[in-house]
Amino acid sequence: MRIALSQLNPTIGALEQNLEKVKESYQKGLEGKADLVVFTELALPGYPPRDLLNYRGFLDKERALITDDLMPLTAKTGVSILIGANYRRGNRLYNAALLLENGELKSAHLKTLLPYFDVFDETRYYTSCLERKVEMLGELPVAITVCEDIWNDMDYFSEPLYDRDPLPGLFAQGARLLINLSASPYHYGKHALREDMLPYLARKYDSAVIYLNQVGANDELVFDGSSLVYNNRGELLYRAPADREELFFVETDNLFKPAGRTVPPDRDDIGTVKTILEMGTRDYFAKTGFKKAVLGLSGGIDSAVVATLAAEALGPENVLALLMPSPYSSEHSLEDAKKLAKNLGLDYRIIRIDAPFETFIELLNEGQKPRMDVAEENLQARLRGNILMHVSNREGYLVLVTGNKSELAVGYSTLYGDMAGGLALLSDIRKMMVYDLARHINTVQGRKVIPERIITKPPSAELSPGQKDEDSLPPYKTLDPILELYLEKNYSASEIMAEGHDEETVKKVIRMVDISEYKRRQAATGLRISPYAFGAGRRMPVTRGFEYY
Repeated sequence: MRIALSQLNPTIGALEQNLEKVKESYQKGLEGKADLVVFTELALPGYPPRDLLNYRGFLDKERALITDDLMPLTAKTGVSILIGANYRRGNRLYNAALLLENGELKSAHLKTLLPYFDVFDETRYYTSCLERKVEMLGELPVAITVCEDIWNDMDYFSEPLYDRDPLPGLFAQGARLLINLSASPYHYGKHALREDMLPYLARKYDSAVIYLNQVGANDELVFDGSSLVYNNRGELLYRAPADREELFFVETDNLFKPAGRTVPPDRDDIGTVKTILEMGTRDYFAKTGFKKAVLGLSGGIDSAVVATLAAEALGPENVLALLMPSPYSSEHSLEDAKKLAKNLGLDYRIIRIDAPFETFIELLNEGQKPRMDVAEENLQARLRGNILMHVSNREGYLVLVTGNKSELAVGYSTLYGDMAGGLALLSDIRKMMVYDLARHINTVQGRKVIPERIITKPPSAELSPGQKDEDSLPPYKTLDPILELYLEKNYSASEIMAEGHDEETVKKVIRMVDISEYKRRQAATGLRISPYAFGAGRRMPVTRGFEYY
């Protein structure tokens, strides 16, 4: 049997648009002499559809497209379709893989394990199905599964998340091939985990494995494709790209032969993070209808990295940089910002905020001299935010937020100021990784696109004379490891201190994180890189009395 595998980039809710992608891939599968064309989890609605599933008309439309458009194709051509879709049985809704054959729904394979952690909330919408059956594709018995159903092996995982594993029952029925339809979003380390776990399953069950994953970004989630094919020895036969759609073919006979060559496992690195951020940016703009981006370029490391990523993702002709110096901005920061803009080929404008700042100071201080307090520091950030939003409104740009995860975590950011915007590229990137990205960018470019002084100078918001970030925060080399333990590993203060961190610093950082929750609740959508990103993946109450000491 010849199987065509379609790694597509759907847009959530764009049923008819996604259908056209499916039909185009199906046609290419026909041209490639496929017997079966396979698509990813929830290929027509896109993943995750979230509360669109509460609209019955949405589900009815998806079902109609499958019945009226896709099923007739299989009757006309004789080539089957396996596609992820919503499936209703009575008043129950299931996340399913539907096998369409000869103009009919031959079978529905319903998802058992419904993720309820991090960004996932499938138990809100779907019913778990405990009945599983093997499907005969020609003479080959196949276990057809949906995403999470392969992620709970009781031997591989030291602490399985669920109390059941669907796979043993399927392989007890004689399955020789495992096909998994996925929409699995990226986080750092995901490639290494997949490419260790999937060959383990292949060897354990003496089964070939086809893992087909969605690619592209939907809101904060970036799906990294990287679909995989293993033979029954656990040898990697094919890895699809991480940043684009692709249709590729598998001959089932080859799934049970030794691999012709050894392909080492993939290990995502800082280059992968750069690719994911650029794809997330590109898709966010394409799927929301925006064409152009504007950002404040300060001469600091964060805005420099955001500008570079945006220029790569959207094209430099579609990125506008605003340089908005205040009375406290250093001359070298302005020089660095201009040099970066020229290196990237960006249009830039210099809009000084001295005059409006002085006017506001006189108004708000009732003619008295400046107080040099936090309110006046934040006033500068809010003036810049107003200018960015003015350009956005008048000229149709989407504002990019330039703050990083370390700042957002401890509240070192200004509501309605530097937090203003539509998309935050670095909101899940801690400060030290921002430096890693900057160095990597210069390395792959073969030249110092980001001026060296931007990378080496002490970070500063430049909102008061001689200000440095470390006047208010622990050094980032100290801060970031504490944030990783507290936010991404859920360590308590005592557990963090047991890792060798200073008690006073740990308690200060935790306090700053906790009291800044109200700010993050109002933050722009940010691209997810870690397993516990701010936003949909972290749901802390703003008003709470619990302190994790």
